[in-house]
Amino acid sequence: MNRSPNALKLMRIAIVHDWLTVYAGAERVLEQMLRCFPDAQLYSTVDFLPDEARGFLQGKRVHTSFIQNLPFAKRFYRSYLPLMPLAVEQFDLSAYDLVISSSHAVAKGVLTGPDQLHVCMCYSPMRYAWDLQHQYLHESGINKGIRGWVAKYILHRLRIWDARTPNGVDEFIAISQFIANRIYKVYRRNSTVIYPPVQTDAFGLEATKEDFYFTASRLVPYKKVDLIVQAFAQMPDKRLIVIGDGPDFDKIAKSVPSNVTLLGYQPVSVLQSHLQRAKAFIFAAEEDFGIAPLEAQACGTPVIAFGKGGALETIRGSSESHLRTGLFFEHQTTASICHAIAQFESLSPPIEPGACRENALRFTPERFYQEFYQFIQSALQARK
Repeated sequence: MNRSPNALKLMRIAIVHDWLTVYAGAERVLEQMLRCFPDAQLYSTVDFLPDEARGFLQGKRVHTSFIQNLPFAKRFYRSYLPLMPLAVEQFDLSAYDLVISSSHAVAKGVLTGPDQLHVCMCYSPMRYAWDLQHQYLHESGINKGIRGWVAKYILHRLRIWDARTPNGVDEFIAISQFIANRIYKVYRRNSTVIYPPVQTDAFGLEATKEDFYFTASRLVPYKKVDLIVQAFAQMPDKRLIVIGDGPDFDKIAKSVPSNVTLLGYQPVSVLQSHLQRAKAFIFAAEEDFGIAPLEAQACGTPVIAFGKGGALETIRGSSESHLRTGLFFEHQTTASICHAIAQFESLSPPIEPGACRENALRFTPERFYQEFYQFIQSALQARK
């Protein structure tokens, strides 16, 4: 692993993350940033990470905003979203040479000066404030009445603020070309794509597959797990296993057919076992990147995915059989999923587990570390 040159070691560096509440995709990226710059100071609007998830911070102190101490913030921190622009602007970062924002919401809005380099790792512009506002309001049940108008006004104000924030960013990094296109659409800024890290070593290759399909995710509306379950209700001869918990669990459980098994939340070891043994992983969401399909491929498991978003960049639907790692369905409908599964079962030759594993290895943490560190070096050199 390359070590920091002395000049970069001597720089004062701050990393600003939106909020710390779970160890998920954005936090995996943050973990690698902290590996790159272990002496950086870390800022976040709130820090409510449970003790068992704090290991990746390596004991680092987190500087939080005033929202940390507001009533019920630990449980309802998202309700304070209207205050978060103000909160991140109160971070005094004037002592730092390099500011890195790790942002899917407000972190990129920190205030920096002309002599500071501000690099934004952008997971997406605020989806619920821009192109997905109507979907977000509908799925949250606040698209009508007084609550709906209040929510729409708050999102309107957030858009005005968010449109200002790119002016304070010197360089944008996007997590996929899909997000690079969204960044340009919303902010009219170009960005460099650096794919997030995937813990491929934790998901071993298994060439022998069993006769079941598999999906795993948090059970929230946009993941479309209910749609996958409905599709399998129309294919009683095929078996589906679902791992995950969330607000939609009870709704899905009420109408689950006999050929579908809901396991709810399971430890990582159980998730890994199912990913390794499944004949294919089903993925129906429109994701900005999508780590789960790559974890499946690392296990040698093909992916049947909705053909939009980051999945198009992480799954090879090649016509060349030795390169193919999955296939796509065109619409988020039960008919489209059923058709894709029928296509998958008729593939000749079938998808090779080794090809899936090889594709997943393009996204290792070490690859991210090297690309991210080199990008920061280049950005600093360009300012000289």
